[in-house]
Amino acid sequence: MAERSTAAVDVADNSGDEPLTAKADQSTSDGVAQNRERETDSEEAQGSGGTESPGKASPPELHSGHKLARRYRLEECVTRLDGFSSWRAVDEKLRRAVGVHLLPADHPRARSVLAAARSSALLGDPRFVQVLDAVEENDLVYVVHEWLPDATELTALLASGPLEVHEAYQMVSQVSQAMAAAHREGLAHLRLTPSAVLRTSTGQWRIRGLAVNAALRGISSETPQRTDTEAIGALLYAALTQRWPYDNDAYGLSGLPKGVGLIAPDQVRAGVHRGLSELAMRALANDGATASRHETPCTTPEELVKAIAEMPRIRPPEPTFTAPPEYQRTSYQQGYGRPAPHMGATQPVSAPPPPLQSRTGKALKWAVSALLIAALGLGSWQLADALMDHSKSDDTQKTKTTDGNGKDTDETKPVKPIAIKGAQEYVAKGDAQAPGDVGKTYDGDSSTYWRSKSFVDGPEMKPAFKPGVGIVYDLGSQQTVTAASIGLRYPGDHTTITLYGTDSMSSSTSVDSMTKIGTITTSGTSAKITVSKKAKTQYVLLWITAMPYASGDQYSGAGYKQAITDVKFTG
Repeated sequence: MAERSTAAVDVADNSGDEPLTAKADQSTSDGVAQNRERETDSEEAQGSGGTESPGKASPPELHSGHKLARRYRLEECVTRLDGFSSWRAVDEKLRRAVGVHLLPADHPRARSVLAAARSSALLGDPRFVQVLDAVEENDLVYVVHEWLPDATELTALLASGPLEVHEAYQMVSQVSQAMAAAHREGLAHLRLTPSAVLRTSTGQWRIRGLAVNAALRGISSETPQRTDTEAIGALLYAALTQRWPYDNDAYGLSGLPKGVGLIAPDQVRAGVHRGLSELAMRALANDGATASRHETPCTTPEELVKAIAEMPRIRPPEPTFTAPPEYQRTSYQQGYGRPAPHMGATQPVSAPPPPLQSRTGKALKWAVSALLIAALGLGSWQLADALMDHSKSDDTQKTKTTDGNGKDTDETKPVKPIAIKGAQEYVAKGDAQAPGDVGKTYDGDSSTYWRSKSFVDGPEMKPAFKPGVGIVYDLGSQQTVTAASIGLRYPGDHTTITLYGTDSMSSSTSVDSMTKIGTITTSGTSAKITVSKKAKTQYVLLWITAMPYASGDQYSGAGYKQAITDVKFTG
């Protein structure tokens, strides 16, 4: 089962003052840096509140073309500092780009880097850039991570100006939710800077370097939740004002004027959303803050998530209307086979072809006339027949019998939609797929989806390893389901979906003990299941036992997989 993403991003966040691509002058053509750079941003500039211990071990002297584990081929040295180096590499086994951190096995931070990388890999949250491998081999410790070529750092986004208010709202919402999930698993970032936050081409925000970036630099904190929360507040402050909320300049942003303290974003820049401005101050509230207006400080990412949920939702801007271009005649409209005339040029008008005057032409005209007469006669006969059938139908409707309540006995019951009240992923065996995304299958937005992981074997799933994947839907009360419509993301040969009625949302109930109410196999991106065995049920399991092969994207590798975009039940 291949459950790792095929894309990657360099997480060797070095100084924060300029993107890593700007360090080309420090590397030779073979990828080995000649000038070892040092960390330039202070703790105050970071706003991290952490402490950093320097490393003393020399980084391994490797060149582009060197291969790790006979699999990862180093391509380009991205940065080199504090005894470790970061590279862009190629995974020759899976034929994809990856990023690699390298440091000597005797480096004072080698043990902590390995532990942090392995803990981060176990989280498996797609909102973080994933650690793919963490190995100690041949006196080297190396960490392999995703490479996201379509992602842009927040640092680069802010270079052109503050974020639009909806973008800033989406950024702080997604980053807060991701960090709250990480802290629930005992993981902290401690180096959450603008260069550690990325926006993908699909508009989703992802975080790189969870636990690993801090371990590489020996950063620690006695209050990790408070440290990460203040860092999120600094990110929001920068997104709203294009200023860093401390005295020092950092990450290409100007700091606040010295001596004025921490002032609210809407006092720094006109037009800042007031709710987001207050949210940034609540996250940044600390001993040095001088905010004149804010509610109770948020000291953990979880509290920040709750504060965002209490805010009125900020909707995306309305799309701007673009007037269509002026109508222009095309060469086809001016005459088949004739090019469009040049402006100012006089085009000769060709004479129309002469009418058919030959004997053959006259015969053809008589034949066409006869066909028209026959068609008119046939049409008149069909119209009369249809009118007679309609009158018979009216008579039949008038003589329809009724039951004792005065209702027509043969009246067809109208189809009504059944609202979905909740959903939960059903896990029969092995790991869950994406339990946090089940709500996206019935949110009314076809661009959001729940997806399975990528599997090596298919299209039929292997019962001994994974009998299937699916979601249990709660209809709120006992309902008679007559049909279901399911939107899918990946087409191909083939997807098999079966609906089961069950008595709870628990995964402890086996599929064999449920009531099968319909099934379908499709190769397209939609499935319509008509229930063959009508029965009342409150819970319906949507069970996928076969999935088509699909190529890799920024979230999952190539393999047999499927994603559900929309689910609707009718009764």
